[in-house]
Amino acid sequence: MTSPPVLRDPASAPGPFDLGTLGAGLAFAGSLGELAAALRAGGPAAAAVVQAPPGTGKTTLVPPLLANLASGATPRNRPEARATGPRIVVTQPRRVAARSAARRLAALDGSRLGDRVGYTVRGERQAGPGTLIEFVTPGILLRRLLTDPGLGDTDAVILDEVHERGLETDLLLGMLAEVRQLRGDLTLVAMSATLDAPRFAALIGGAPAGETQLGEHDGGGPAPVVDCPSALYPLDVDWAPAAVPRLDPRGVSRAFLDHVADTAAASHAAALGDGADIDALVFLPGAAEVSHVAARLRGRGAAEVLELHGQVGPAEQDRAVSGREPGGRARIIVSTALAESSLTVPGVRLVIDSGLSREPRRDASRGMSGLVTVSCSRASAEQRAGRAARQGPGRVVRCYDQKTFGAAPAHRMPEIAVADLTGAALVLACWGSPGGRGLALPDAPPQAAMEEAVEVLRELGAVEPDGHATALGKTLARIPADPRLGRALLDGSALLDGAAGRRTAAEAVALVSGDQRAPGADLTRLLGTLRAGKDPAARRWAEDVRRMEAIARQETAGAVPSAAVPSAAVPLAAPVAAPEAVGFVVALAFPDRVARRVPGAGPERYLLTSGTRAGLPAGSPLAGQEWLAVAEVARAEGRDAAGTGAVIRSAAPLAADTAEAAARHLLSDTVEAQFSQGRVTARRERRLGAIALSSTPVRPSAAEGRAAVARALEKEGLGTIGFSTAADALRRRMALLYRELGHPWPDVSEQALLARLDEWLAPELDALAGGAAVNQIDLADPLRRLLPWPDAARLAELAPETLEVPSGSRVRISYPDVGDDGRPVVAVKLQECFGWDQTPRLAGGRVPVLFHLLSPARRPLAVTDDLASFWSGPYAQVRAEMRGRYPKHPWPEDPWTAPATARTKARS
Repeated sequence: MTSPPVLRDPASAPGPFDLGTLGAGLAFAGSLGELAAALRAGGPAAAAVVQAPPGTGKTTLVPPLLANLASGATPRNRPEARATGPRIVVTQPRRVAARSAARRLAALDGSRLGDRVGYTVRGERQAGPGTLIEFVTPGILLRRLLTDPGLGDTDAVILDEVHERGLETDLLLGMLAEVRQLRGDLTLVAMSATLDAPRFAALIGGAPAGETQLGEHDGGGPAPVVDCPSALYPLDVDWAPAAVPRLDPRGVSRAFLDHVADTAAASHAAALGDGADIDALVFLPGAAEVSHVAARLRGRGAAEVLELHGQVGPAEQDRAVSGREPGGRARIIVSTALAESSLTVPGVRLVIDSGLSREPRRDASRGMSGLVTVSCSRASAEQRAGRAARQGPGRVVRCYDQKTFGAAPAHRMPEIAVADLTGAALVLACWGSPGGRGLALPDAPPQAAMEEAVEVLRELGAVEPDGHATALGKTLARIPADPRLGRALLDGSALLDGAAGRRTAAEAVALVSGDQRAPGADLTRLLGTLRAGKDPAARRWAEDVRRMEAIARQETAGAVPSAAVPSAAVPLAAPVAAPEAVGFVVALAFPDRVARRVPGAGPERYLLTSGTRAGLPAGSPLAGQEWLAVAEVARAEGRDAAGTGAVIRSAAPLAADTAEAAARHLLSDTVEAQFSQGRVTARRERRLGAIALSSTPVRPSAAEGRAAVARALEKEGLGTIGFSTAADALRRRMALLYRELGHPWPDVSEQALLARLDEWLAPELDALAGGAAVNQIDLADPLRRLLPWPDAARLAELAPETLEVPSGSRVRISYPDVGDDGRPVVAVKLQECFGWDQTPRLAGGRVPVLFHLLSPARRPLAVTDDLASFWSGPYAQVRAEMRGRYPKHPWPEDPWTAPATARTKARS
């Protein structure tokens, strides 16, 4: 593979950075001239998309190019900015990537980190007034935009790794596109490692309306796209699937992790044995899996094993990505997806890929959001593999088979489609685009998730009814934490005792908003470890605490939580005990996750105020605590969820009165009346959301009892009371008349009767509400209240209960079921109808009666609604068959003249 050309003038603009030196050996050096020309053609507010594979040098070369172009541009109407030179801001999706990129560029430039090249990440800043290129995380730039929407001290913004589709980067794409329309001298460059560049070009370049998901543009065309050929050397791909499943009910199986570790050790040892002095990079989905594999690897071979994930300290992260020291041992870096695309780890020529990724998912039905382990996308797998071939021929070993690779999704799911949107909704509200309305985003946020997020903000008092941010909302947006945690920081600082309370609130918020994983889900145990400085992340946590404490001191000076805001806690009746202070702050942030142990269900099962049931991880020290304040709950299966389907990832113990104080707006004290087993009963229930605090039998009021009966009837139907024989017969008669004659005869179907309960059943409802038993209620009289007057006087004529037959007997008429289109039926002995030639008709002559003519044993002999035809025809056959069987009964040859009778023949 030949080295790429070194950039020479005039491909670059003269300026503070020597691009010829910086670009030596980097593939993107050959594309700098094209990018410079595209940006010059675009003027002061130029935009472009850089599409280049990882390792080509775009992160190293594009920022200096923009700095050179900005330094040679016409000065803006801000002379003070010219005094310090241009300012180029570059976003990196991760803190370690921002630090690493800044450190590498400063080293290549020969300047001290923090002078010409610097970085700012949460809790750490190496930059000053003279910094020309500043690497930041997307969250840092978002907060700067909310403070200074015009970015007055910035000449250009570069959004790196936009293909990862992080939520904050997506928001920046839309917001910066608007800034460019308002400000005529801001250059914007988006850099992507995938083939989705045209989409980003349309977004930032001002494509015509309709070409993107949301918002309108100024009618300009898409931004130019500058490509760079791949800088990869030859890459060998091997497949090493495990004989065990990758996932089990508890997550990633231990057997599979052991397989990954063994594969990594064997592959690295084999490479070293062949004389290749190389480092290896192992990809796993999360910090816990990284620690397990790293521990197993440390017991094998002579290689140095380093961990790279969000929970190790900055020094350890920087050491892992800085490359091997001269003469140092070969290394195996075990990493999460953190090293997938935004970092180049020097010396890596071997990649071991588990094929797993941890991605955010939202469970709308249970109100949960969290990280789940899934197969990584094919694009991610390719980027991981490419890490092995950046500096020479490499090899990737995939610990799964080709079928699994082929079945994986092509790209990672955009975070906006699957994440909790509360923080994003607050940013959009502060920006003036509630819910994302009018903002050009790569993908529209899911409507249901956004509505849920906005509702949370309303409960916090962070947004107005029209969706725009309140003063409190703007304050919460300045706090580098979830808005709910920001509100808890303010309320907790005001409610807990003095400076110590403010410190506790800051500690709890920093604890929950950090990257640390609580062992056994126990936040108090993690807090003790951090306070003692025993955790690698203790230093960063302490810095976060100091920052949170300063924010709380500034924002709560003289402030008292407002009782007008639904989520605001009220002054405490008693001080919160120190062991419960963390739980109190967590409960202030997430009152819907206050949990109580489910009685009789074991020490690890809990019911949250939201109604979700969740379990602690097996062996958690929190098991058996009566109350918990849950900071994180996620979907899970198996033992880790205690059979509930959801697992508590982090929580702190809480006392009952503290739980009630923190989630006071969820308290209710109501009388719950119900109608069951024929009687109305009631209990006074005191609840905290879905959690029952107490339940006492009481006598219901008339209104409560009546409402209980109405609910039962609506749910279970009128069969709850039941129709007596008389009531059922009357209802059938009324139904026939409604079917045949219509108005004014009433509809007595179930649906219609339930809709008019107060009109016909009010006295009986009152009786039941007052304690009467259901067997004391007969629905016949209530049904008569529905009969129309004066038409009701004709009920016996139009739909009589009985019919007189020629023998003189009165036979009951069986009317069809309500809603049935059948006929009224009269079942009568054949001999009682001799001589009857006219079939009776009901409902004013509209409906002929259907006769079931019976044998002396009351078995059906014929069914007819035309008696005359029966006597003239079928009767002869019936007589021939029956006269021998029933000789004591008359079977005359002429039924027309024979007397009708209910008796047997007269004795001779």
